[in-house]
Amino acid sequence: MKYCNACGMPLEKKEDFALGDENSDFCVYCTNSDGSVKSYEELFEGAVQFFMKQLDNDRKVAEKFTRKAVSQLPYWQGKDIGVLKGEMASDEELEEMMKKM
Repeated sequence: MKYCNACGMPLEKKEDFALGDENSDFCVYCTNSDGSVKSYEELFEGAVQFFMKQLDNDRKVAEKFTRKAVSQLPYWQGKDIGVLKGEMASDEELEEMMKKM
């Protein structure tokens, strides 16, 4: 199975892929209507909102989990991105959170 390079979402069906293109490395949520990848800030905010739903709207904690989760994905690696600067969850904390989801 493929996963989105920017958010990690499983790409299970054609509709999950950007523009419905099963060769894409990105999901429909991480791309604009023309298929281009959203800005890092937009991607980060989307992931924060996702984690906030899991964490009773605790933004600070959601940001920690988002930094950890996205920093492990191909699209984010090796880049100096402002939104990734700050407190980050540990591997163990992220693993526990993912088990609960």
